[in-house]
Amino acid sequence: MSRFFSEKYASLVPYTPGEQPKDRKFIKLNTNESPFPPSEKAIAYARQASEGLQLYSDPECRALTEKMAETLGVDFDEVLMTNGSDEILNFAFMAFCDKDHGAVFPDITYGFYPVFAEINGVPYKEIPLKDDFTIGISDYFALGKTIFIANPNAPTGIALSRDEIEEIVKKNPDSVVVIDEAYVDFGGESAVPLICKYDNLLVTGTFSKSRSMAGARLGFGVGNRELIRDLNTVKYSTNPYNVNAMTQAAGLGTLHDAAYTKENCRTVCETREYTKNALSSLGFTQTESRTNFLFASHPKFPGDSLYTLLRENGILIRHFKNPRICDYNRITVGSREEMETLIKTITKLLEEK
Repeated sequence: MSRFFSEKYASLVPYTPGEQPKDRKFIKLNTNESPFPPSEKAIAYARQASEGLQLYSDPECRALTEKMAETLGVDFDEVLMTNGSDEILNFAFMAFCDKDHGAVFPDITYGFYPVFAEINGVPYKEIPLKDDFTIGISDYFALGKTIFIANPNAPTGIALSRDEIEEIVKKNPDSVVVIDEAYVDFGGESAVPLICKYDNLLVTGTFSKSRSMAGARLGFGVGNRELIRDLNTVKYSTNPYNVNAMTQAAGLGTLHDAAYTKENCRTVCETREYTKNALSSLGFTQTESRTNFLFASHPKFPGDSLYTLLRENGILIRHFKNPRICDYNRITVGSREEMETLIKTITKLLEEK
């Protein structure tokens, strides 16, 4: 770092994104992207919006927000569109946490949570998952801190029910509970219907996974209008034009093509089950995934070893160095053809071993 870098960030450990190699062509099963292209309506809407890029984007994202609210069955002022779900999560750390009101989240979860806490100067606590990688909901009762839970969780893929989420929200009436639903469209149960009952619940989501828009960077938050007003205060104090015009248009086109998204999710879930069964037949241990990825380990391959061998064979998966999960790898569900190639490659590696 330079001699000018602020001392307040000297110990900051940044989030490590999934590998995006440029040196060769890989089957990319490491960053939970969709195997399908964006909706044709999304592309057409974005192309039309590109003709007006000399103008600032709508800071309210009005057309998109209206359609998002309609899709979710909530009111306009209960939704905030953001530059990816990472932005709404960061806004939540900024708005609802401080040195006197810290954050809490599982010890194995989305790796950006501790980074958001650190960069915002927020004290935080990590609660260990159970031995089977599930969340013990009673561990989150009456904590007096802002709670962040990815549901389904990443990288484990395990989901809590809506009733379990509601218990956590009810037991923390004076603290905000943030439920990160990046993967909910692949078999999870959304907590959005609960926002009308609880003023302390914020649900976040993304267009990156089920809606095939990872490169466009579009996310959203849903909650009580007072919470959304708080988050808008942060937004308009940092970047009022946070969602560019083409992304807004693409998001609107995607929402107008809900059948395409639904069919893609169905296909991903079918391919997930095919891959899960194939991996099980090869001796893998797996969690019960409700996402577009699998979390798997094999007794003959340490996690980093399998990652390295697959990479040498042109397939990228995601390995984590956390000691509790270092024997596991997260494997994105790609196309059926990609997953068949994965299974054939692993079979070959096992035969060679």
